[in-house]
Amino acid sequence: MAPMVRLLSPGGVGARHQILIFHRVLPATDPLLVGEPDRAQFNALVGMLKRYFSILPLDEALDQMDAGRLPPASLSITFDDGYADNATQALPVLQSHGVSATFFVSTGFLDGGRMWNDTIIETLRRLPEGELDLSDLGLGVHQLSASSRPALIHHLITAIKHREAAQRADLVAAIGAHAPQLPDDLMMSSDQLRQLSAAGMGIGAHTVSHPILTRIGDDQARQEMADGKQQLERLLDKPVTLFAYPNGKPGQDYGPQHARMAQELGFRAAVTTAPGVSGANSDRWQLPRFTPWDKTHGRFVLRLLMNRYGLLA
Repeated sequence: MAPMVRLLSPGGVGARHQILIFHRVLPATDPLLVGEPDRAQFNALVGMLKRYFSILPLDEALDQMDAGRLPPASLSITFDDGYADNATQALPVLQSHGVSATFFVSTGFLDGGRMWNDTIIETLRRLPEGELDLSDLGLGVHQLSASSRPALIHHLITAIKHREAAQRADLVAAIGAHAPQLPDDLMMSSDQLRQLSAAGMGIGAHTVSHPILTRIGDDQARQEMADGKQQLERLLDKPVTLFAYPNGKPGQDYGPQHARMAQELGFRAAVTTAPGVSGANSDRWQLPRFTPWDKTHGRFVLRLLMNRYGLLA
């Protein structure tokens, strides 16, 4: 199968490059974190990808793209947000396979922070079964059980995600108040971030507080992007030249003005969450990323090939 994949994804001038996106690698499967691989699953996946694809650090892939020297079936691995399990679970797996990835980190959550969606997840994890009345927040009344928790988490996150930043923060705080105590160790510490960098992993910026850029003013958006870059550079004592848009859907989560900001702030490239592939003529500040959702490796590879040829519906 590997020769076929490489034959269908030739290298050299005109080659196309794929970028995968992950968020977490869990110590064990978690029914509330649907779609997040555990360490064993991620290990098997990276092993398979290494057999079939040419895995490159994103910076190196950009260099080779510029020079027209991308190898056949080239691919990069990226992570968003800055979860602690990126260092404790993903890093050892990547090192065992001799593979590098790029980690896009929102600096405001380092050292004890918690992202708003995790407040919802961890609140519902801790609540007893029974009625959850959120009608005073305009979010309805729900019956909470082991089987209903994943769907309710998805419902609440979807309902809140695109609210104005202040309103979203108020709603999340009100939901979080239902839980007695929430974790403060989900995100990386500064030392773990330095560990990733020292291990040869790429570090990119992902704003400070992970706002949806289209929901805040342009001046605030620029500040979020600039401050995240500068804070990482101070922590790591090296330039940070890659950026990932929070949420990352073009036209919905960021606009053309944010791509211009990324270029003006000195980022070499920026990545989205739109499917597709990159080539020499791609907009470097709107590079697509795509990860198949298939559990079997054969279907995973097939969907990557479909993405390579623009065959995704």
